[in-house]
Amino acid sequence: AIGPLHILINNAGIGHIGRADNTDEDAFDNIMRINVKGVYNCLRAAIPLMQQLGGGSIINMTSIASSVGIAERFAYSTSKGAVKAMTMSVAKDFIKDNIRCNSISPARVHTPFVDGFLQKNYPGEEAAMFEKLSKTQPIGRMASPDEIAVLALYLASDEASFVTGIAMPVDGGFSAG
Repeated sequence: AIGPLHILINNAGIGHIGRADNTDEDAFDNIMRINVKGVYNCLRAAIPLMQQLGGGSIINMTSIASSVGIAERFAYSTSKGAVKAMTMSVAKDFIKDNIRCNSISPARVHTPFVDGFLQKNYPGEEAAMFEKLSKTQPIGRMASPDEIAVLALYLASDEASFVTGIAMPVDGGFSAG
């Protein structure tokens, strides 16, 4: 049996490289099915359980791409923008149920996904491309997963009981211009 659900973190998603004119419909649908409908399905299942408990905290992982245009990320940015809008809607719709809903919008985070992407697309040039991607961040490096996790921990905690409906950028200055 599963215990009571107090915290939901929607963190699944896939990336995609492409523009509006070269992203085919199947790829677009796949991004939306995983990145948007996956969040929807989790929200739809979790909210009634949280209502029964008298509240909870929902954290949706978006991306800085939900707020700032990033070249060659049309479908991905669209999907993360939808999740950002879902966050704000859920925050307003369920505030009276003591359900808080926030999102975290990271820029590049050094994860195994990044390493796999570099190995697949830049064999033999991984270190140089890692450095190049790191330097696209104004702070000069990618975030660590732990830097995102501590914010998620805060948003899930009682210390954040007055925080709902935000999209918190964790982007090393990327959205500052």
